[in-house]
Amino acid sequence: MNGIHLTDMRQVAELVCVDRISPAGKYFLSFPNKHVKAYLIIIKIGCFALVNPFSPLEAQFQTIRELGFDYADLTDSHDGALLGNEFGFTAAASLDAHPSRVRKMVARHQLSLTAVCAHANLLDPSAPDTYGTAQIIKAIRLARDLGVKQVITTEGDPKTTFGEKLTYEERIFTITEKLYWPVQWAEELGIELLIEPHGIVTDDVAATAELLERIGHPDTVGLNLDTGNLWLGGGDNLEYIERFAERIKHVHWKDLEADWESKRGKQYGCGMGLVPVGDGVIGLPEIAAELKRRGFDGPTTLEIFGVDAVKTSAERLQEWFA
Repeated sequence: MNGIHLTDMRQVAELVCVDRISPAGKYFLSFPNKHVKAYLIIIKIGCFALVNPFSPLEAQFQTIRELGFDYADLTDSHDGALLGNEFGFTAAASLDAHPSRVRKMVARHQLSLTAVCAHANLLDPSAPDTYGTAQIIKAIRLARDLGVKQVITTEGDPKTTFGEKLTYEERIFTITEKLYWPVQWAEELGIELLIEPHGIVTDDVAATAELLERIGHPDTVGLNLDTGNLWLGGGDNLEYIERFAERIKHVHWKDLEADWESKRGKQYGCGMGLVPVGDGVIGLPEIAAELKRRGFDGPTTLEIFGVDAVKTSAERLQEWFA
């Protein structure tokens, strides 16, 4: 088959007939009067559910829809109850709530969720107030109940002297150990567990390769490329794609300005970018081109703050992947 990157079905509406749509988002097409079949790779661009500060989750979904997006992720989650949810100033979903609460919100705003985020602290000792193994497992179950195929996690920054003093080998071991049961749950429930660059291990290409080797289960464990986090932590996006192209199942888009360069290699990850993709120093057009060249067709999410920056970013990505 031939792969054609498009962002709008109207570009080919008069030329082809859509046979069916695969779960991966590929449109299988029949060309009239020709014995040729092809598929369109239409990039899915979604938005993270933290676009409105101090607003509840439903308000985030409403804004995402008003901005013209069809896709979003479940960005923030927690155990049990949260005061901010009760009084409407936190955009988090409880991992212990009935899944229909999120499902109905998403349906009301005609969105599709592409991932449940379960960013964790996997380098510090386990504790009741530390987001770790138990919460990732709950996120995997929630994803299953919501019909979402991907859960994204990472090791994060240690907050204790114990975590800070771990050796390289100890870091690999503790991440692998804390992800053992989440991987088993993900495999059992048919969920892709994606590891994101957002820490001293996952921002390093060689360390990520060793971590993936130790964890195993390549059909279940993949990667979420976060362009801003990887660059900020000292990694190279093009090298990452070259090494792990087949394992990248999701992309978080963000660009960073030149004043972040002094923090590169010292800070491992940031929540969002403040400029449209392409306006920063990371080299997003080249990164997008390489992903396109390699046939990437997974979902993607904008982690950009500001309505204008979000809209501009979506337009540019559509152009780059067209």
